Amino acid sequence: MRLDDLRPTENVEDRRGGGFGPRMILGGGGLGAVAVVVISLFLGVDPTQFLSPDGAPAGQISQSQGPRADDAAYQFARRIVGSAEDVWAPLLRQKGTAFTSATLTTYDYATPTACGTGQSSAGPFYCPADNRIYLDLAFFNELADRFGAPGEFARAYVIAHEYGHHIQNLTGAIDRNSGGSRGAEGTSVRTELQADCYAGVWAYHADRQFQILQAGDVEQGLQAASSVGDDTLEKQSQGYVVPDSFTHGTSEQRVRWFQRGLQNGDMAACDTFSARRL
Repeated sequence: MRLDDLRPTENVEDRRGGGFGPRMILGGGGLGAVAVVVISLFLGVDPTQFLSPDGAPAGQISQSQGPRADDAAYQFARRIVGSAEDVWAPLLRQKGTAFTSATLTTYDYATPTACGTGQSSAGPFYCPADNRIYLDLAFFNELADRFGAPGEFARAYVIAHEYGHHIQNLTGAIDRNSGGSRGAEGTSVRTELQADCYAGVWAYHADRQFQILQAGDVEQGLQAASSVGDDTLEKQSQGYVVPDSFTHGTSEQRVRWFQRGLQNGDMAACDTFSARRL
């Protein structure tokens, strides 16, 4: 993945070094494996399901002092978010929608959010109440080692998916479809698949503007999308699939909607809420 021309965002709050306790491992004790894995990945619809009530943070927290092993991942995330700002601002302006930036918030272990106390076991998630993308950078290691989706573009897909939830918030899609049904055809799945499609829209326009894509990058994104489908995760965790429990869509659906956005960068092609076939 070519990053040379990507501008690092200034809309960032670095809370690394302010953790609340030992790092929690995806699929560890407490919640069942299916619940932890399925809800934790790309959580943007109902983060409070795994978050205890708490207030939003006030003010800025200074960046952690001294070099860290994840500093390169931090700068990478800043560049992906910066490119998302540069892609989405003109696209929304063309649609007559005002654009405001999401704040990338990196942290260790746990952190207060307007949606409750975010924990590293919840993976990356977007909180619509404070317009922030929360990311424990250690998740990138989980993405490669546990879910078999290594590479920079796989990481970029994760961030672009969460930024897709921010776009849904700005366009009102989250408010219009809040409190909807779960299951294979439910609102939760439709919301997540639209965020996948928006990740593809970002990739299409980011490549046209900044020539980011190199050989193998798209395949990395497709592998990331496939590895976190509800059916794949449930088969791995319990050996069978329960469609009524789906929250994010099957592997095939996630790949297909990501490809749909990537095909021509058209936001209109991402209307999962009126789609008869997901």
